[in-house]
Amino acid sequence: MDWYPPPGESLLMRANVAFATGFAPSVAGLRSFRDTERRDIEAQLTGWPPGDGFTPRGKADRAGIRALDIALLGIPRLINMIGNVAAPSGRLVGEPGSPGKPQEPENEVDDFPVMWAAEGTIARTLPWQLDPARRPKSLRTEFVLTDQRLLILGVDASAGLAPADELWQVPRHSITAIDRMAYPANGSDVRVRFEDGSWTRWKAGDAAKLVSRARGERQPVAQGALTPQQRERVAQLVADPPLSVARSVGTVLPVTESPSLERFPDGTVAVELRVPLSNGTTQTLTRYVAPSGTDVMPKEDPQ
Repeated sequence: MDWYPPPGESLLMRANVAFATGFAPSVAGLRSFRDTERRDIEAQLTGWPPGDGFTPRGKADRAGIRALDIALLGIPRLINMIGNVAAPSGRLVGEPGSPGKPQEPENEVDDFPVMWAAEGTIARTLPWQLDPARRPKSLRTEFVLTDQRLLILGVDASAGLAPADELWQVPRHSITAIDRMAYPANGSDVRVRFEDGSWTRWKAGDAAKLVSRARGERQPVAQGALTPQQRERVAQLVADPPLSVARSVGTVLPVTESPSLERFPDGTVAVELRVPLSNGTTQTLTRYVAPSGTDVMPKEDPQ
């Protein structure tokens, strides 16, 4: 890994993030930056490169970006085409389906603010690299949550194993809430609220995990702390991961990395395996194992 917390600080979560992108036909592919009076503040953001601004699409433009077209394209594909955000494994986020119904028309249909910030508030200090329309194509931004801070890293894919840049940080106590948004329906958007009332909306590579980690609803756990039945099931998953892949991407190779384990309050453990393939890539496989050792479906994460 190209970034480590200093001694005395514990890493809780790291995931790809970027400013979210509108889905409704009037704002598809767009994002805005507003103060609390809904005035455009894009030109006021210190050090930011110029952007294209925000103009809702007219009826003629909307005709080619109907909700039905979005559903047929598949939400994940559109998310990644527009936002350049993928899950840590490189897979597209979520599954295709209807984008659902906007829950905040003023922020999801008529407008699409990804920054809501009065002058002098925390959200106004966010780095411009979070905007896929401004940053270099080789750069990705990552959310890092520790027991002390929230950080944004800049990772240059063209720089090999060069250290990630710390672009921005705030103390953990300055965050009042991190919530998944109900729209789009695959739950890939999150809103981060700060203690001064400002907020930002991001597209996250693993929104459910990000939110549950931030809320303390799932915590890392050592394999020795699992029930005997869970340990047996984890060993089975490592020895024979239930993963099928198309012949075009190769064959499944033996798992060599230890699984990532996280426990929910009811004792269920999320087991995350990085499964290598013969074409040199990896697939991330996740299973949820109850204390009895049986596979279960995860409970729906709260919004």
